[in-house]
Amino acid sequence: MELGLAGKNALVTGGSRGIGRAVVLALAKAGATVVTCYRQEGEAVDSLARELKEIGGEHLLVRADVGTVEGVERLMEACRSRFDSLDVLVNNAGVISQIPFSELPLEEWERVLATNLTGPFLVIGKALPMLREGSSVINVGSRGAMAGIPLRGHYTASKAGLVGLTRSLCKELGGRGIRFNVVAPGVIDTSEPDELSEEERAAYNARYLRMMALGRFGRPEEIAGAVLFLAGDLSSYVNGETLHVDGGV
Repeated sequence: MELGLAGKNALVTGGSRGIGRAVVLALAKAGATVVTCYRQEGEAVDSLARELKEIGGEHLLVRADVGTVEGVERLMEACRSRFDSLDVLVNNAGVISQIPFSELPLEEWERVLATNLTGPFLVIGKALPMLREGSSVINVGSRGAMAGIPLRGHYTASKAGLVGLTRSLCKELGGRGIRFNVVAPGVIDTSEPDELSEEERAAYNARYLRMMALGRFGRPEEIAGAVLFLAGDLSSYVNGETLHVDGGV
């Protein structure tokens, strides 16, 4: 049995960097046509466009912030102009910050939930007329939603909410043959080589590596592999699940 993604239509939010970028490229290499979005112009977007051109296919990059209603409308309008239906929807776009709960401003709480939870709600709602029997919706969550992370109460709350939304939608829309699942990454190394100083990198490693049963951080491509599994035919009877891809935290 194969993935069965050749010729399929896919939408991935937040696709220019990190996990989202790896997912976009993996879907394109598997034969899907991909529409993705980004918030800011830059080299990450330009290089993704070049890589997609090398892979081949009619892929589309759209500037849109899914943390806003206007951004979601812009993205879905572009998606409808390209596709009649959607086979794969990956809600990956997310934001994060580290703030003690006692100092967490309402504005930051709302910003994080707007992108991480309200964004998927809006995108799924607007995409619903395009979803059909056999469509797969994958929400990118976080291992932290179940474990909890100090200084990230707003972030973990948003990702835990995503699990609840996914479970409810799988039961409400499963009768239409649409599947909903979560991929929950552990600590994934998405930083650029020069983003952290040697000192910062050593402190980061000391904090997190001891948690990993495999003794290393995950790679974006390893999360993309889990997304491909849930997007394709190999997971045709997997619905409402949260797949932890965390190296054994």
